Amino acid sequence: MKSKKDNIAEYILYLWQMEDYLRAFPAHAEATPELHELNEMMHREGLLEGGHLQLAQNALTELEELHSTLLEEDAMYRAAIIRLTPQLNLLKAKTDRPTMSDIEACLTLLYQIMLLHLQKKAVSPQTADVQQQATQLLQFLSKTYYANSRTV
Repeated sequence: MKSKKDNIAEYILYLWQMEDYLRAFPAHAEATPELHELNEMMHREGLLEGGHLQLAQNALTELEELHSTLLEEDAMYRAAIIRLTPQLNLLKAKTDRPTMSDIEACLTLLYQIMLLHLQKKAVSPQTADVQQQATQLLQFLSKTYYANSRTV
């Protein structure tokens, strides 16, 4: 399984992908010990129809806390999120959860683009630009998370 400390954003996206995989292919839940364990967690948490594992939610909360800290302490980070905010607000307005956090919106954007790529569907240049900005933001957060986890 992907490690949260190596890249927390990729870890969250990986968990979301495995959740969707297990919902789509429940017969494959026993294919590996990892899938079995994730499937058991989904059963215990009542997530067979939708929602995210507590593992993913906890990691998202940690990323959002780091985001809040960086907004206060890092002017370049704050400028990057300000540039991205209008596009994130448009994305949020198109979802069933318009009050989701900016970080969850970035992750949702990247996850949806990944699904489009799997379906061999094109992404507009504007969406690709937002994807790049969101990716850079999440990379910075993940690197900062990794650096902080090594010092703790």
